[in-house]
Amino acid sequence: MPLSQYLRLMNVMARMALRADAARLFLGYIWWVLEPLLWVAVFYVVFVVILGTRQEDFLPFLMVGKLAFVWFSKSVTQASNAIVTGRGLVGKIAVPKTLFPMAAVQESIYRQAAVFALMFSYVLFEGFALTANWFYLVPLMVVNYIMVISCALVGACLVCIARDFAPLIGLFMMFLMFTSGIFWDVRSLDDPEKIHMILTANPLAFVLDGYRQILLHATPPDMVHLISIGAGFGALFCLMVLIMRKGDKYLALKALTA
Repeated sequence: MPLSQYLRLMNVMARMALRADAARLFLGYIWWVLEPLLWVAVFYVVFVVILGTRQEDFLPFLMVGKLAFVWFSKSVTQASNAIVTGRGLVGKIAVPKTLFPMAAVQESIYRQAAVFALMFSYVLFEGFALTANWFYLVPLMVVNYIMVISCALVGACLVCIARDFAPLIGLFMMFLMFTSGIFWDVRSLDDPEKIHMILTANPLAFVLDGYRQILLHATPPDMVHLISIGAGFGALFCLMVLIMRKGDKYLALKALTA
């Protein structure tokens, strides 16, 4: 399949899924931003109202971290089940199996565009300055996207091979939510070595911290570290595409029979 045709089909599948999902719900497209905002509200009540967190500007801090995390977690979780969910098409037409998780990721991009627009507007509303450092959001989001698509392909393969991986991926997302500094500031730790270890060992924590550094502190991220993360996940993406092409028939059989 030519790349142009692949991209068009991926986009069509994503838009059809969005329309079907919006038609199923009473509030339709409003849920794109309402759901992540409700998550932020829940955690704000827990950490500020109940636990009494006194961190300065905690709401912008929480909103940036959580809304950026939603892109990764929902995209990977949804894409991991994409081949299995689309097994009706898998049994009828011969298309690359990467198409299904990539279409799910494309669907999440449309949703996240609205979420990011809301997030950027809120940051400006809170009085944080729009500086030239915001241009660093472009490479940061590119690396974030590379992370999403590479992990989405890994998850799609695993769930296709064995359905037991689906709940494990959900648990892993829960683990990342609590270890990536969404509710607590990685840079507030007393030990500089521990800060370095977390930002190095957990690429997602580095990316989330990058959004906060740019939007809330007008500070660019470590570009060398960012490029290395992008290169690593880019290599993983290329490897997964090769594996899924080689195992196309195997994945189709597992999707239809497992």
